Formats: sequence, C-alpha cells, structure tokens
Amino acid sequence: MQSFRGLSAPEKRWVIFHPFIAKKAHRISLHARAVTDSLAKAKALDGDAAGGQLDAFRHVYWMALLTKKTSARKARKLGKAHEKGNYLAFKKGAVEDGAQPDSASMIMDLKNNEYGISWGKRAGKYDGVRHVFPDVSTRRTIYFIETGEAWIISKDAEGYVLDCDGNRVDMEKWKGKWDIPKCVVKSNSLRR
Repeated sequence: MQSFRGLSAPEKRWVIFHPFIAKKAHRISLHARAVTDSLAKAKALDGDAAGGQLDAFRHVYWMALLTKKTSARKARKLGKAHEKGNYLAFKKGAVEDGAQPDSASMIMDLKNNEYGISWGKRAGKYDGVRHVFPDVSTRRTIYFIETGEAWIISKDAEGYVLDCDGNRVDMEKWKGKWDIPKCVVKSNSLRR
C-alpha cells in the first residue's frame, strides 16, 4: 500500500486495471532498480543515471523482464504510464534521478522501453537446438547498451548536455521548460 501511494496517477490507473499482475510488476520494478543501483555502485557503464547508459540500462532491462514475465502490451502500458507520470512531475517542478524530466528524456526512455519490449518478446526462444535470442540478463543488457542498441542523451566528456549540433545546452536557461534542445543518440556514442 505504501508503494501504491508513491505512484503517479497514470501508474495508479495501470495498477487498478491490472490488479492480478501489479504485485509481480512491482517486484520486477524493484529488482530492475536494485540491479541498476548495484551497477552504479560498481561504476559500470558510464555511471549516468539521468540520460546516460545507466538510465538506458534501467529502462531496457525493466521492460524486457516485464514483457517476459507478463506481456508486451502490459509492459508498454506501464512504461507509458510511467512517462506520463514524469510529465506530471515536471509540471509540479519535481525531479527524477536528480534531473528535471523533459521531452528528450521521455523520448529516450520510450525508445529504450520499446527495445526492452522487443527483446523480452524474443528472450530465451529456442529453435529446437539453441537459443535463437538470448534470455534476459544483466550481462546481456550491458552488452546491448555498449553496442549501441539503446539510446542516451548526448553529453560531452565533462557531462554537459549537448544539442544535435554538438553545442552545450545551458540547462539554467532551460530550467522549467519541457522542450529542451537535447539530442537523443545511440548508447555507444562517444562523449565529445
């Protein structure tokens, strides 16, 4: 019940419409967050939980597990509810993982959710002899992130957000704005 109260209105609606799998989805969500947190402590990927590889990992892994354990439709609806909740949080001035939600971050998250869903639908399938597509695992998710299968926000080597022309975005100027000129790039893009 405590967890339910902490959800956004769109996420609460998802729970109400999916009462039989809500508990399972909650456990999967907590697991995906715990694995991401342990990767952050281990300084895995780029360590950036707000628009970086770690953020991409969390969404891909979360959606792949949800899809495999429930269904693609239910996972997609929960992912969209989460992003709607982020938009409502933005309107209230709240932050997620230390950063203000914005349109580019939402696009990045939705793209990563879709990749996770597509993987979850195929994960662990056999052709009678071997796996046609690997099962959901932390190591495999990291591989997908490192090989550019997912999406991140473009940043330079010092961590400053870049637009699609490679110029730094003055985040102070864009404080409180939804449409920030961030650039969503493949997850293996080198920091400039």
